[in-house]
Amino acid sequence: MNLADRRTALGDGSIVIAAITSCTNTSNPHAMIGAGLLARKAVARGLSVAPTVKTSLAPGSTVVTRYLQNAGLMPALEALGFHLVAFGCTTCIGNSGPLDPAVQRTITENHLTVAAVLSGNRNFEARIHQNVRANFLCSPMLVVALALAGRIGIDLTAQPLATDPQGQPVFLADIWPTEDEIEDLVRRHVTSALYEQAYADIFAGDRFWQDLAVVKTTTFNWDPDSTYIKKPPYFDGFSTEPAKPAEIENARMLLVLGDSVTTDHISPAGAIAKDYPAGRYLQDHGVAPADFNSYGSRRGNHEVMLRGTFANIRIKNKMVAPKEGSFTRLAQGNDCFVYDAAMAYGAEAVPLVVAAGREYGTGSSRDWAAKGTRLLGIKAVIAVSFERIHRSNLVGMGVLPLVFEPGQNEQSLGLDGTETYFIGGIDPMTPRKTLTVTAIKPDGRQVRFAVTARLDTPMDVDYFEHGGILPYVMRRVLADDVGKR
Repeated sequence: MNLADRRTALGDGSIVIAAITSCTNTSNPHAMIGAGLLARKAVARGLSVAPTVKTSLAPGSTVVTRYLQNAGLMPALEALGFHLVAFGCTTCIGNSGPLDPAVQRTITENHLTVAAVLSGNRNFEARIHQNVRANFLCSPMLVVALALAGRIGIDLTAQPLATDPQGQPVFLADIWPTEDEIEDLVRRHVTSALYEQAYADIFAGDRFWQDLAVVKTTTFNWDPDSTYIKKPPYFDGFSTEPAKPAEIENARMLLVLGDSVTTDHISPAGAIAKDYPAGRYLQDHGVAPADFNSYGSRRGNHEVMLRGTFANIRIKNKMVAPKEGSFTRLAQGNDCFVYDAAMAYGAEAVPLVVAAGREYGTGSSRDWAAKGTRLLGIKAVIAVSFERIHRSNLVGMGVLPLVFEPGQNEQSLGLDGTETYFIGGIDPMTPRKTLTVTAIKPDGRQVRFAVTARLDTPMDVDYFEHGGILPYVMRRVLADDVGKR
């Protein structure tokens, strides 16, 4: 393909994103100075990055660009396309921005598996970019090196990164800086004075922060027109006394998931698809797709995040296989978005359950994975096993985590999600109690099996019986307040 007046190839394994990003490793001066030195040596050999590779530099602190400038390394990084785009989270939270339209079109039309390399700390499925299926975490130095190579399938110890203008191969070893070179520049240019200057007035904020209009009120002044932050519904219908836990009856299955479903599958942090429920909501509220930002940036708006729950474009719900994305099948047999199905069931007061495999909830973006689950009307998740923090967060939102008996899963039990579910034994609840699930198939056949409630402690039971940690704490505060009067 031709791009920027340059003929370049694009195929499976091509790198289309190379990002030096994330405060996690851009806070390491040796890594950043090393990346700058590698870039300078590459430029000196006449190397460049193909225009199909979207490059960016987003360190976690302004100090980084100051010492890179003082060391004379920014020009070389910029010559390879690593221009400063922001400070803080960008590509690793899904804010890489769009690819060149020609690159995007080539990927989609040819169903290519292309790659991103980033010095971030997250590379969950569909998080970096929705059309980049292979994402690799690297040091800043390797991000520069692989951007030069332009492909992920390279043996850096034996194959050249590129060819210089004289037709000579350039290997990574030819441009890799020595420890002494890195240490010399770190010692001379990474100084305490830089940090003192950068953080002396950090609490004053920049002009954008200072220009924010502030209304002094006793409680938060909710803006009903905001698409970023809305009053959450966690205390809607709140009562000072918790309702008695009820058995789960006439529940429907919302999703049947496999192993290693991450919290990024459950609650993605990256880009918002314009034709998904969250994208439709934002457009209905006057937000253009170019201004969607990401799920991670809109986590203060429960309307967006609720619509984004189970909205990863790569999530695989067995109820609609082989289709990928945020889809499920209603009891009537028609397919729709997960959010739309949950709202339809909720309108009929039908409780929901989810089935999953091993290590359900592994990963990050954990809080909304549990919040969104609760707000969709899901009463229980039945899994082979849970990631420990997500299990705890489900309990904290009043969702019941259940595990199959050893050796069992939805497949071995012959469950496909078309059944109606009854979960008995919830009242009274005790830690690790064995409950009975009865699944009634459309033809009336029953599948009965035991599960263990992963309420591991008496405190877990308290949270669950109060409907979650928020109402539990509120009732404790109110009780203490009454006791002091």
